[in-house]
Amino acid sequence: MRQAPRIAALVLAAGTSTRMGSNKLLADLHGAPLVRRTVEAVASWALGEIIVVTGHEAEKIAEALEGLNVTMVHNTDYTSGLATTLRRGLDAIVYADAVLVCLGDMPLVEADIVHHLIAAFDPGNHRTICVPVYKGTRGNPVLWGKAHFAAMTSLTGDRGAKGLMEQFGENVVEIETSDEGILLDADTPEALARIRGKIL
Repeated sequence: MRQAPRIAALVLAAGTSTRMGSNKLLADLHGAPLVRRTVEAVASWALGEIIVVTGHEAEKIAEALEGLNVTMVHNTDYTSGLATTLRRGLDAIVYADAVLVCLGDMPLVEADIVHHLIAAFDPGNHRTICVPVYKGTRGNPVLWGKAHFAAMTSLTGDRGAKGLMEQFGENVVEIETSDEGILLDADTPEALARIRGKIL
């Protein structure tokens, strides 16, 4: 019987929200900051350690997450782009067979799709990058096996790890879902309003 993989969650919460005009992660979502709603969702998935990488307005993000069982790490170089935030988070992982990379402004991802991603993860059969797909579009979070950690830490600039999916295409497993939450982030005021409308 295959042993259950140890999964760490990495929440990227360092960005400057340039398209929003203010820090979207601190936006009120029916009484709680957006980033807290996201991390509370991640915590409900019953994974291993949860690492939150801060950057812009780090103290306010930490305050928003007060009381949650997470490891906070700060990326002092966050203005250089997403790659540095990803690297900082990966460096903070104590041990994991895989990491679930989550965006701090996506609170609507359902536990069911996360569990399907983890169930699909199978390094012995080269299934080491598990990505959710909604109506033909890949979304987040993405599960990355430890075999790819070195390549992920070598990224530069404002590129996330999704570019590596082409490089390691034979390892990618797409998991279809009816969960639109895998595509809904809060990059604009309109997008934030849509998320607010979906949370009671």
